[in-house]
Amino acid sequence: MSVLVYTESEKGKFKKNAFEVASYAAAVAKMMDTTVTAVSFNNSENELLADYGVSKVMHIANEDLSTFNASTYAAALGQAVKSTNAKVIILSSSTDTKYLAPLLAGNLTAGYVPNVVAAPESVSPLTVKRTAFSNKGFAHTQLETDVKIIGVSNNAYGVQENKTDISVEEFSVSTDGISNATRSVEIDKVVGKATIADADIVVSAGRGLKGPENWGMVEELADVLGAATACSKPVSDLGWRPHGEHVGQTGKPVASNLYIAIGISGAIQHLAGVSASKTKVVINNDPEAPFFKAADYGIVGDAFEVVPQLIEKLKEFKAQNG
Repeated sequence: MSVLVYTESEKGKFKKNAFEVASYAAAVAKMMDTTVTAVSFNNSENELLADYGVSKVMHIANEDLSTFNASTYAAALGQAVKSTNAKVIILSSSTDTKYLAPLLAGNLTAGYVPNVVAAPESVSPLTVKRTAFSNKGFAHTQLETDVKIIGVSNNAYGVQENKTDISVEEFSVSTDGISNATRSVEIDKVVGKATIADADIVVSAGRGLKGPENWGMVEELADVLGAATACSKPVSDLGWRPHGEHVGQTGKPVASNLYIAIGISGAIQHLAGVSASKTKVVINNDPEAPFFKAADYGIVGDAFEVVPQLIEKLKEFKAQNG
C-alpha cells in the first residue's frame, strides 16, 4: 500500500515544495517498506518526480480543476486516496494546503498534523514532530486514525534526490456533486520575482527605512541574493509596500533558509511568524531592538550605510566566484 503525496503545481510546473514533500514521502515509504504514489493536477513535468523517490504518478487532467480551490481539490484527492486505499497522505504546509488538508481530513475521517519538521520517529504507531505555540516549541504527535495526513513545513526536511523508475497514468475524477460554493474570480500574483512561500532567502524591511522611496536598496539586495522581498505589518499598513509582502503571525509565515531583517524592531507577532527560518540576520541601529535576541547574526548600524556595503561585497564575491 503506497504512501500518497500531493504535489503542488502552478501553470503546469511543480512548485519547489512538491519536491520536498516527495522526498519526505520517500523517507516514510522506506520506513514502511512500500512505495510512493504522487497525485498531480494538470501538470506537464510529472517525470521529474522520479528524481525524488516517486514510483507512480496519478495525473489528474481536468479543466474544472485548472485553478486551485480547496474544496474541489480536497474532493478530487479524496477520490485518489480511496482508489489506492492509501493510509498515509503527505502534503506541504503551504497556505493552499492548510485550507485543503482539514477538508480532506474531514472527508476521509483522517487525523491531520500540520507543520511537521522531521521524518517520523516511528511508523507503528505513526509519531511525528511538529512546531507548536507559534514555533516557540515542539509537539510529538501520535496519529491513531486509520487514515493519516501529514503536512510538512517548508524547508524543514529539504529536497533529497532518490532516483527511481516511474510510471505516469491518467486518473479521472468525477466533479459531479463537488461543491462550487466558492470560486476564484481573479488571481493577482507578483511576476518575475521570487515569492515569499517558495524563496530560500527573504529580505524584509520595516519602518527603519523611513519611507517607500528608500526601498530600492532592499530590492537590490534581494536581486543580488535571488531572494523574495517582504515587510513588517506597519509598513504594509502605511501603504509603503503591498499587503502581500507583510510577513509575521498576522501576515504570511516565513520558513526560509535565510531571513534578513532590516530596520525591523521585532514585535512579538513578527518574530512568531518568522521564527521557523533557519538563519536570521538583523540589521538595526538600536542595540536594544528585541529582534537581536532572536537573531543568529546581528549588525548594529545604520541600514543606509550597512546595506549598500553589503550589496557591494556580495557583487564582488559573485564576480570573483562566477
